[in-house]
Amino acid sequence: MENQNENAQGLFDPRDISRALGLLSRLPVRPDGQRGAQSVWAFPIVGLIVALIVGSGAALGLAMGLAPALAAGLALFLQIMITGAMHEDGLADTFDGLWGGWEAERRLEIMKDSRIGAYGVIALNLSLVMRWAALWALFSQGAVFAPLVAAAMLSRAPMVVMMHLMASARSKGLAASQGRPGRQTALLTCGIGLIGGLFCVGLGAGIVAGALCALAAAGLGAIAQTKIGGQTGDILGASQQICEIVVLSVLASMV
Repeated sequence: MENQNENAQGLFDPRDISRALGLLSRLPVRPDGQRGAQSVWAFPIVGLIVALIVGSGAALGLAMGLAPALAAGLALFLQIMITGAMHEDGLADTFDGLWGGWEAERRLEIMKDSRIGAYGVIALNLSLVMRWAALWALFSQGAVFAPLVAAAMLSRAPMVVMMHLMASARSKGLAASQGRPGRQTALLTCGIGLIGGLFCVGLGAGIVAGALCALAAAGLGAIAQTKIGGQTGDILGASQQICEIVVLSVLASMV
């Protein structure tokens, strides 16, 4: 059914970029209609746009004499403001839910709760610290835009693959409302994310980062499938955070 919808509606629509921006960021865009799951191929493009804005802010700070450690903190601040901490919230809810309950229904209930628990606090703090440390190392070597863009684009592609491969664990919610993208959409997303990563950081680093990113997302997907029977918007957000940490860590270790 997904492939038939792709053929009927067209795989590529430039207006999907504004739709994806409206979904994954707080940027003032006006999405033109809705194509649901058919528009998610643009997720890596959203990453590119966010990374260019964040990189511009960090580069300006460094040019004005800001220390690399502080510029890394500024980059994280800008990223969180632009995305509305959507992915960070998903990470915290995912860890609270998957490790805070004994049954699938209870885990989903915890993930929906707006309150944050110990698992979520620990995961969120680790995410911020690891990304800050990696960005500090990269900025210290003069690498700003390339790692930010590579991490942003590569980390958003697995979200679409998980939507394609995994059923929604809930009948309602953000992930369920978008629908399930077809194989062509998932492949297009992976191609955009990988090409963006390779262009920014080169063949060797791009392949290593992309492969480890895929493994990390697959691991999270397997855990989610076992514990709640599928994916949710929180799981997708957590995958973005985990993959971004992986990519930045790989790049920081190779500078």
